Amino acid sequence: MKVVVIGAQWGDEGKGKIVDYLAKEAQIIIRFSGGANAGHTIVIGNEEYALHLIPSGVLYPDKIVILGAGMVIDPAALFTELAMLEERGIDTTGRVFIADRAHLVLPRYIKIDRERDKARKKPIGTTGRGIGITYSMKSDREGIRIADLAGEDKLDELETEDKEFLAPYREKLLDMSIDLSAYLVHRKNSQILFEGAQGTLLDLDLGTYPYVSSGMSCAAGAAVGGCVGPRALDKVLGVFKAYTTRVGNGPFPSEFDSDAEDGLCRFIRDTGREYGATTGRPRRCGYLDLVALRYACLTNSIDSLVITHLDVYDTLEEIKACIAYRIGDRLVEHFPASIEALSRAKPVLRSFPGWKKSLSNALTYEEFPLAAMEYIEFIERFCETPIDIVSVGYDRKETIIRKSPWTRS
Repeated sequence: MKVVVIGAQWGDEGKGKIVDYLAKEAQIIIRFSGGANAGHTIVIGNEEYALHLIPSGVLYPDKIVILGAGMVIDPAALFTELAMLEERGIDTTGRVFIADRAHLVLPRYIKIDRERDKARKKPIGTTGRGIGITYSMKSDREGIRIADLAGEDKLDELETEDKEFLAPYREKLLDMSIDLSAYLVHRKNSQILFEGAQGTLLDLDLGTYPYVSSGMSCAAGAAVGGCVGPRALDKVLGVFKAYTTRVGNGPFPSEFDSDAEDGLCRFIRDTGREYGATTGRPRRCGYLDLVALRYACLTNSIDSLVITHLDVYDTLEEIKACIAYRIGDRLVEHFPASIEALSRAKPVLRSFPGWKKSLSNALTYEEFPLAAMEYIEFIERFCETPIDIVSVGYDRKETIIRKSPWTRS
């Protein structure tokens, strides 16, 4: 069975924890897009791991993890991350592979990335990791892939500084490389988990362009970056937070008002630890945007949703969610493509009573307070999509499974 996990908002939804949790039932975990601009934080007891390139399932000693063809890989960042895992007792020998069609990030691209964003009239707010430039070079057919390291022709086209940078990594990368499509042919009956990066609203085609990432962070990207056909995918899970966050510039209709809701913003940011795992930047925070979430469900054929950070609301008297936008004198109930329209959109909010009780000790969904269940069930009705997993904390054990994604519908 092949299950896809994607972000249903602007990234940072808690996908890393969910992939890590679900990986115990998988044999292979494939990260299908993005690069070192992503950040997944995994908490196991008192141990915390920040991963940027390597799939979250690597923390299980018996899992195969693969960096897919849709990824762009900074060799220096990759081997630094592998060294960190080894130092902390995670043996990765013989179980971390790279699709030979994946592209490489060069230091020169990182410099160009930072300079280009500074020069924009309206900066996007990239992480400055060279991701966008690498994808641009890929589209311009000027990029270099893992497979190209096996010969001399492509290397001869590179700048001297590029060749010098790649030299110490060349053989190590080739030793880790596989033809991913051929590899999976012989593992058709395996449980395979496809891990996305960023989120739907940062997808190059579906997101708030141009304030997006440069890769495919939608469910369709799992087929392309995972080297399988779309009909081979069995289920799509969309992960979202009980509220909404965004990093960088771009429209954010449900964002907390900087003056009127400053205290609420600080509470959510501090309680939810809303600071980037990659950059450390504070995230912009706002109400749960159900218009955007429903759009994510529709454009990704999401079979079921995963709600995270629900416990952040444990102490609040009242909770609000955005159910429509007011744009000028129009009530808008869909997610517009126009950045201008989204930038002018004001949230239409619906209030819900808080539950004023800790959710972290609940072992089953039935133990939740009625108000928490009503909030979840309203989201299900609005998006016409079931919420099958509820996360009420950072640790693996703080996860409620209402229906396992590894069961066929």
